Amino acid sequence: MAKILIAEDDRISQKLAVKIVEELGHSAYVSPHGKHAYEALMASNDFDLLLTDIMMPEMDGQQLIKTLRGDQQFDALPIIIMSAVVGLNDISNLLKLGATLFLAKPLDRQELQNYITRCIGCHKSCRN
Repeated sequence: MAKILIAEDDRISQKLAVKIVEELGHSAYVSPHGKHAYEALMASNDFDLLLTDIMMPEMDGQQLIKTLRGDQQFDALPIIIMSAVVGLNDISNLLKLGATLFLAKPLDRQELQNYITRCIGCHKSCRN
């Protein structure tokens, strides 16, 4: 079972992501914005995956990725971006910043499950 942090300010997207994570048998923890997610990660560096939106108050997903990738302890943390408001150049830039994968909203259950499974498998094998 993996520990997954979901940084998402939209309640509907939060609930859907939590449901999908829990259906896979993992534990879901929700942060309402990027700053809260960053603080949660700093307090407990045992998360296996971060799912994050881009457009959030306090600290957006782009700043969260930059901040995490600037800290060596989060080099291997898989980060899946979930967003409806980005174009191809934005996606490319997010991946260059250090996002692992991009998933368009509205969330597709099967696609998110596949992404989570891929990221968790890689992260666990890379940590051991």
